[in-house]
Amino acid sequence: MGAEHFIAFNLALLAAVASPGPALLVALRTTLSAGRRAGIAAGGGLALMAAAWTLVALLGLDAIFALFPWAYVILKTLGALYLIYISWKMWTGARDGIGATAKPARHAFRQGLLINVLNPKSVIFAGAVLVVIFPPGLSLTESLMIAANHLALELAFYTTLALAMSTEAVSRAYLRAKFILDRAASVILGALGLRLLFSR
Repeated sequence: MGAEHFIAFNLALLAAVASPGPALLVALRTTLSAGRRAGIAAGGGLALMAAAWTLVALLGLDAIFALFPWAYVILKTLGALYLIYISWKMWTGARDGIGATAKPARHAFRQGLLINVLNPKSVIFAGAVLVVIFPPGLSLTESLMIAANHLALELAFYTTLALAMSTEAVSRAYLRAKFILDRAASVILGALGLRLLFSR
């Protein structure tokens, strides 16, 4: 395993984290409604669970799914239904405003953690992308290094996002474009959910 593997992994990870999905939506909404601290805490929960999926994948998630195909089908179906539900909620709530709410950081962290437990994007990234990027036969130390790298990168991303979204200019621009962004994200999430649900 060399530096080129980490570069490829980080580029793929940044593309995955920044693409529309439940995790990004939760991070954005939490910051806008509950403030910077809650947004960073939600990002911490998202990052920790995503890094945990990466570590599980490196330790043999793909082998478990190969041995028990029904486990993957159940996880994939739950994730697809969850995505479709989020898509519907986004579509119907696109015109709704985002009111300020008091959300303790620990609640925001727990919400972020739970979102990525059933976020199929995290599972698919962990189960498929890692297998393509990294060579087989990684040691436990190397696997832990990759998971730690994943955690650090996502923490940096979500912290930067929360800091940016908590500024008045950025939040105002987002709220002006909220209807269009929500409807576009709803279509993307719904299409991904349907594809997951009906793919073999």
